Amino acid sequence: MAIKPMPVQRAVTYRESDGKPMSESDLHQDETIELKLMLRAHFAERDDVYVASNNFLYYQEGQPKLVISPDVYVVFGIAPHLRRVFKLWEERHAPAAVFEVSSRKTWRQDLRPKRATCARLGVAEYWLYDPEHDYLGPPLQGFELTPAGYVPIAHDATGRIPSKVLGLQLDLDAEGHVRLHDARTGQRLLRSRETAQAAARAEAEVQRLRREIQRLSGRGADRDV
Repeated sequence: MAIKPMPVQRAVTYRESDGKPMSESDLHQDETIELKLMLRAHFAERDDVYVASNNFLYYQEGQPKLVISPDVYVVFGIAPHLRRVFKLWEERHAPAAVFEVSSRKTWRQDLRPKRATCARLGVAEYWLYDPEHDYLGPPLQGFELTPAGYVPIAHDATGRIPSKVLGLQLDLDAEGHVRLHDARTGQRLLRSRETAQAAARAEAEVQRLRREIQRLSGRGADRDV
């Protein structure tokens, strides 16, 4: 009797890109990057917080079609090293918070099916931000996961929306850009331009102090003569 060959087990491919642009416009891309940079800076001193943006998050082994790509997300309990993709069954930690920078093309997906998927994965907080203020009302919304599903997070006494899992408060500035505040200190997290400006001011002050020290040293040398 002929022996039937064993079926060939093909390796599963988990793609790193779908060939589509990262975001719809310069504004959406800029705001996504700002969110990621602010969150990374906030958790920079911790070695157990991973902050990522727009990479593929696969949530069931062997099923590469079961994937989402959050605009920005934060995961606690894992190292912050760079990853090509995020495989939930390997990391064993779901994101604590997901941020979607909604646009004309994505807001319906963000508001319904993507939010439902994040709820199934146990994402504690789900955030929506519409930088154009055209598709979501209000343009900044936070949702907290409960046994009954996601419920809106109410504004606190400061008028901001608190994020318990991140230790932050969120609101919008006068221009409609999202702002993050440290809930413990009340200090606002700086955006990239502000960080660069602060670094430039600090460097200018260092140079000024060096010149002042040199000037005073020169005076002392003159007195010794």
